[in-house]
Amino acid sequence: MADERIWTAGLCIIGDEILSGRTQDRNIAQIATWLNLQGIRLAEVRVVPDLMERIGEAVNALRERYDYLFTTGGIGPTHDDVTVDAIAEALGVPVTVHPKARAILEAYYESRGGISEARLRMARVPEGAELIENRMSGAPGIRIGNIFILAGVPHITTLMLEALSGTLEGGKPLLSRTVGCWTAESEVADVLRETEKAHEGCQIGSYPFFREGRVGANFVIRSTDEGALDACCEDLAGRLEADGREVVREAI
Repeated sequence: MADERIWTAGLCIIGDEILSGRTQDRNIAQIATWLNLQGIRLAEVRVVPDLMERIGEAVNALRERYDYLFTTGGIGPTHDDVTVDAIAEALGVPVTVHPKARAILEAYYESRGGISEARLRMARVPEGAELIENRMSGAPGIRIGNIFILAGVPHITTLMLEALSGTLEGGKPLLSRTVGCWTAESEVADVLRETEKAHEGCQIGSYPFFREGRVGANFVIRSTDEGALDACCEDLAGRLEADGREVVREAI
């Protein structure tokens, strides 16, 4: 199990509105969850402004470091939507209007005022790219090499991810179990370390909280092997109980 291929992905979130705090990102969680189901680990997230140079730097770094790179934001119809231009420049290819994307947009906007120069911007792709279906607004996502360029609007991102489901090469899905415990994590640090060491292929994360006037922590065990996961979960709960801790075999 230790030698299994682990597939990884980076995520680049693009948008001044995210960095300013005006808009709260909701894509990290849904993309990370979706990637886990595809057997791919989200390994790094970067948030960059709507600046060509900064987007290009992030894209080149992340696409080379990980198996896949996903970007969200900056593929709309306005002048500050520069993601396509930045990625094309980073890859050293020109920007072209994809004929299928143009046809999709023309059909979508036929009863909505027709295609315009601004709307046609959403048909622009780095040369050589493929399209990712968008059943919501017609404007497609884009795939080029190991880069997946998605919309920033969360419900549209969801539809694009659905279109990609089952199409990417990955490993086993990452599974998880949670053991809750009414204790300060510092008091059981040795127990966590020893339990993880005893179960190869399992990782234990500790997430403390203060609730109802009490200190507690949820310990999340992760593994691609369900049997190993269950064994680690029971072992951890048993060790904590043997140490006199109040344990719940789920998240508190």
